[in-house]
Amino acid sequence: MRTVMYVIFSTVVATLVAMFSAPFATAQGPWFADRVGGATQVIAVNGTGGAGAALEAWQRSPVGWHRISPTLPATVGSAGFAPRAHDGIPATPTGVYSLDEAFGTAPNPGGGLPYRTVGPDDWWDGDPQSPTYNTHQVCAPGSCAFDEDAAEQLQIPAYRYAVVMGVNKERVPGDGGAFFLHVANGEPTEGCVAVHEAALVWLIRWLQPGAVIAIEA
Repeated sequence: MRTVMYVIFSTVVATLVAMFSAPFATAQGPWFADRVGGATQVIAVNGTGGAGAALEAWQRSPVGWHRISPTLPATVGSAGFAPRAHDGIPATPTGVYSLDEAFGTAPNPGGGLPYRTVGPDDWWDGDPQSPTYNTHQVCAPGSCAFDEDAAEQLQIPAYRYAVVMGVNKERVPGDGGAFFLHVANGEPTEGCVAVHEAALVWLIRWLQPGAVIAIEA
């Protein structure tokens, strides 16, 4: 059985590699073109209904925008999309957000973004009363200065690989936090965007500082 599963997994990875290596049509004006400023790398996410979405990677060159990935299935919040984030509402906020850093329980796969390997003491502070709200924190369970019930431990399977989305960078209490592009598990998210692990690894290796994610319902 292990041999069969290995062959299946290898076939999936090989297919994804081949798809990402294939040429794709260029475009001068994708839907997000006038919303991303000077960004040259964009992960574009479009809703397809419910918690479903389509994800594409785009690169800008001197002659225009080029889609450099296939259209990939993705998953968003169980409540679909919302025009802005809010604590307690499992909807993915629309708009354009920076992609400043990556993390994961797995080792750094490479790429241009800063990467942090996380373990059982790594958290994302979701306590709106905390001065470190909507930031990464390190503390042993039971010893954190914030309300751990309102925070999220980062050592979970969905965060084998993840990229931090710059939602609520001002850290306004209640305006949402812990929004990531992470590994899909077949279920709707709490507001994040999730995609197949092999695709996410490819994206992390491709991303450079200044990249953004553009989300439209």
